[in-house]
Amino acid sequence: MTPDGVGWGLPTEFAERVLDLVEQIPEGQVLSYGDIAELLGRRGARTVGTVMARFGSDVPWWRVVRADGRPAQGHEDRALEHFREEGTPLVGGPIDGHRVDMAQARWHGPL
Repeated sequence: MTPDGVGWGLPTEFAERVLDLVEQIPEGQVLSYGDIAELLGRRGARTVGTVMARFGSDVPWWRVVRADGRPAQGHEDRALEHFREEGTPLVGGPIDGHRVDMAQARWHGPL
């Protein structure tokens, strides 16, 4: 196990919880890394980011963004394609926007 509690090989229980939550985010909506940490009641945004970097390729990773609505670094173009396809509200509109409008697109989690 690494110091952040994420683990090197298979996902830990915390990582599985992160991935399960990401799979529930509806199309056109997003959560920030910090939102996920808060909803799960532990760890921080960086740990969620580590989980997503190591294990997030099989879930809708583009629905997890930075607190200011910017997509994951290095994946901006691909994420924007997904946002536009799903109708995710973007600051500056669907054509010129480059970050998610967090006020409109933030998902408030499972009931």
